[in-house]
Amino acid sequence: MKTTIYIEGGGNTAHLRSELRRGFKALFENAGFSGRLPKIVACGSRNEAFEDFETAFLAKSNDDAILLLVDSEDVVKKSKKWEHVKDRDGWEKHANMSENNIFLMVVAMESWFLADTDALEKFFGDGFDKKKLPQNQNREVIDKKILYDRLKKSTKNSSKGEYGKGKHSFKILSLLDVNKVKKHGRYAEEFFEHLNKIL
Repeated sequence: MKTTIYIEGGGNTAHLRSELRRGFKALFENAGFSGRLPKIVACGSRNEAFEDFETAFLAKSNDDAILLLVDSEDVVKKSKKWEHVKDRDGWEKHANMSENNIFLMVVAMESWFLADTDALEKFFGDGFDKKKLPQNQNREVIDKKILYDRLKKSTKNSSKGEYGKGKHSFKILSLLDVNKVKKHGRYAEEFFEHLNKIL
């Protein structure tokens, strides 16, 4: 089976899309998937990610696993992931698509960073203030605006300066302990458990 993951992010530059692929490749290697890595497609905007995923899904052979990985953007209140993105983004699920084709980073990729503050401390070095990060243990209900605000405040005086999405995000991703990320919440755990089954 060939597994391809269409991932939101990377903007419109080849450099950032390369950084995304490199970051997720390292993350999947950290998860123990070396030798059975999925193909990673950096798609830019979330709508572009859905469109690329949809095109590939409709053209796939029976042996292909085509997955979509996007930020939820908002706290998920629906029981089904497809219901969340239909309500929020207007995306329609095709008949053969299931809950195992779409996965959410809740509420954003940076939310996963909160599960491994040791990696953040290692990356940002001197001046990083862990105490300014959100302290809510249920990390999947932390609002996106609060998440980014606290990331910036906690890193403002660090050796690498204030957190910047394009500048830092994928480098941090490559340092994360996946066992900690799985404990971030049920959506993160579900994603890595499904990958482990199909890769």
